[in-house]
Amino acid sequence: MILILGIAGIVCCGIAAIVAWVMGNKAQKEIDAGQYAPTSGVKIGRILGMIGTILMIVGAVFYLLFFVVLAANS
Repeated sequence: MILILGIAGIVCCGIAAIVAWVMGNKAQKEIDAGQYAPTSGVKIGRILGMIGTILMIVGAVFYLLFFVVLAANS
């Protein structure tokens, strides 16, 4: 599930990236505590969640910057 959310966060929906990051952190803590066996899907999904969140923030900054520049030139 974390891997699917991480991929969805990169491809189409930025909110899914945040959810993947949060769920990945929780799952990683459970793996570190020995409750579950480590899987690569958790680690990859968590990393994709981080990347998707960063891309979403960068996109939002550029979006706001675009409209500030547009308003300043009008």
